[in-house]
Amino acid sequence: MSRLHLIIEGAIAELRLDNPGKLNVLTQPMLDALDSHCGEIERDASIRAVIVTAQGDRAFCAGADIKAWSKLQPAEFARHWVRNGHRIFDRLARLSKPTVAAISGHAFGGGLELAASCDIRVMAPAATLALPEAGIGIVPGWSGTQRLARLLPEPVVKEMALFGRRLSAGRAVSIGFVAETADDTRSAAREIASQVLQVSPQATEIAKCMIHGAVGEDRGAAIEALAGGMIAASADKAEGVAAFLEKRQPNFPGR
Repeated sequence: MSRLHLIIEGAIAELRLDNPGKLNVLTQPMLDALDSHCGEIERDASIRAVIVTAQGDRAFCAGADIKAWSKLQPAEFARHWVRNGHRIFDRLARLSKPTVAAISGHAFGGGLELAASCDIRVMAPAATLALPEAGIGIVPGWSGTQRLARLLPEPVVKEMALFGRRLSAGRAVSIGFVAETADDTRSAAREIASQVLQVSPQATEIAKCMIHGAVGEDRGAAIEALAGGMIAASADKAEGVAAFLEKRQPNFPGR
């Protein structure tokens, strides 16, 4: 059974980790559920914003479940566990809907990478962020040295990945990684997400796509998606499709 649920309330969807007894560590069924839920969210035009949250206040997510990967052979670990998790986190990051992470407790390793895959973050004052992988002889595998290095200053990522230092909520806010702190992160995240309902869905989606193109988040797809949207609205596209279906030569109007 997956411990990651999709709850839809009106125009706001919530992806909720639900294994607080084990600090919401990520398992393969939870990754599979995240993958599936992202697809459902993308297909549902009524959803305007997404909140990623977790049950309990001890940990937002303590990372990947060691029992799920520690016995994998090296090739299997690299090819399936790391690459598959990376692909799924990329899918979350590249949702066309704005996303907000509500970090109610500590976010370590894969938990921090999950939060980094969201557009903005709200964090409990006592929560901390960390990349503790080196302490057990591995390295971050779900974008901790890639996406996170775009979102945080390089020395800060090195502090966490090389020296095992934790990043406090206050410092995370001061360097712009976290939008604000709140005792009730879920409510704060919902308040932020609800603001999206007051603006244009099309403008929001395109702005996110443009920003991602600028920072290198799926740049190739961002460029082609924007170009595809432009050409799909053209008279040339309408004429080309009509001519194909009618088995005749197209007469493109050039607009």
